[in-house]
Amino acid sequence: MNVFIYSHREDERLFFKNFCEKNHISYRFTSEGPSIENINTLENISCVSIVTTPINREFLDAFKKVGVSYISTRSMGTDHIDVAYANEIGITIGNVSYEPNIVAEYAVMMMLMASRHIKTILSRFHVQDFSLIGVRGRLLKNLTIGVVGTGRIGQQVISYLRPFGCEIICYDLYEQENIKDFATYVSFDALLKRSDLVTLHLPSTDENMHMINRDAIAKMKTGAVIVNTGRGPLIDTMAIVEGLESKKLGGVALDVIEDESYLYYRDLKAEALTNRPLNLLRSFPNAILTPHTAFYTEEAVRQMAENSIAGCIEYMKTTGKS
Repeated sequence: MNVFIYSHREDERLFFKNFCEKNHISYRFTSEGPSIENINTLENISCVSIVTTPINREFLDAFKKVGVSYISTRSMGTDHIDVAYANEIGITIGNVSYEPNIVAEYAVMMMLMASRHIKTILSRFHVQDFSLIGVRGRLLKNLTIGVVGTGRIGQQVISYLRPFGCEIICYDLYEQENIKDFATYVSFDALLKRSDLVTLHLPSTDENMHMINRDAIAKMKTGAVIVNTGRGPLIDTMAIVEGLESKKLGGVALDVIEDESYLYYRDLKAEALTNRPLNLLRSFPNAILTPHTAFYTEEAVRQMAENSIAGCIEYMKTTGKS
């Protein structure tokens, strides 16, 4: 069995090597993401592993032409792939999972940073401004936290929040019985109106795109905080820019943002960024921004690499192509 690995990073190398050798998998790799040019050079490859390169119809047609029948993305989300078209032309899409506490820990960290104004405190300290004006924080135990999405990560966030003693309310189309002793399900509107802090843990779908928009923000408490470690398209970015400008929002902490795929994981310090909402957000002292790194731990990198190849193995076994 032969696998081709795109966007191969040095920090993944040992995990891929050990797992492939253990399972007798032959593989080749490149640090480049998929392109029409390098797809056309593939030979005798049924399975490929990618990260977050947008895979549109043109790319899928190119993969199909050279015989690729399975694409494994080393991410939980598949919103960067035209999955419907892939299914239509006979290419199976697989994703990976990793421990939910990896992102959940990061989300709680961002809640604490936002509620204690850490961005302002650290930037002032750097220039020897040790004043207290504008950095008085709030305790989580005195806040109502609204958790949107109670899948694996959302449930872990709720578990981590319990010892803080805060009131936890949540919203999801599919309620989970196992968390009802610790959190109360409410409607989305009720969650917006009652929460001091809203944290998002949903995948990106057509149905929930821009669920945090101008109307949603208008329903929120003045001074409420939004945390997003889910997916960028959940939020209308310009709406939260306006919410910060008007002081309707008390702050945001975002690990993901709309139109991030051409930005994150690249060194762009010598370039002008064309993502205007991101440029505006960077100017706010109460906007904490990180470049989609909530997942980035040794454990997650290992699990993503191994599970991507494991998905290829399972596909080949299931289809009888191994």
